[in-house]
Amino acid sequence: MSAVPEAITRFLREHGADRIPHPGGTLMEHLHRVAGLLASWGGGRDLQYAGVCHAAYGTDGFGQSLLDLRDRATLRALIGEKAEALVYLYGSCDRAAVYPRIDATPVVFRDRFTGCDHELAEPELREFLELTVANELDVMTHNAELAAAHGAALYQLFERCKDHLSAPAWQACRMLR
Repeated sequence: MSAVPEAITRFLREHGADRIPHPGGTLMEHLHRVAGLLASWGGGRDLQYAGVCHAAYGTDGFGQSLLDLRDRATLRALIGEKAEALVYLYGSCDRAAVYPRIDATPVVFRDRFTGCDHELAEPELREFLELTVANELDVMTHNAELAAAHGAALYQLFERCKDHLSAPAWQACRMLR
């Protein structure tokens, strides 16, 4: 299980994550479950810290943010440069543009905040996809309506990503089917 430092949990609480409804309880509970999934799949500290903070800037699927983009340095100081960069990457993903390109070589990523495209390097792509899978699996596990509406499409996306996922993450995806 993930060992999230109290300072990160306190930061999330101070920014309201424990008061924001989310499938399975609160956003805080979801964030901790995502970090726990990533840890159980062997994800490193930076990936776990990104997992527990992945919604800090909002996402394409969850519009509420905990922190303004102008305050990225605050999160960077708390979780580290690499983890914060992954939080930004995850939050900035323009899903309608990126998901159809996910099995291309190279993967061209569109930043929804800037509208700019750039290529993802393989290590960055792997971490982004592990975080994506952990987030979506947790949401589907805790919301039957969303699972019924989007589960099949997510499984198709995950299947297209499988060469970039760890074995435990792919195994968890297969259970969605």
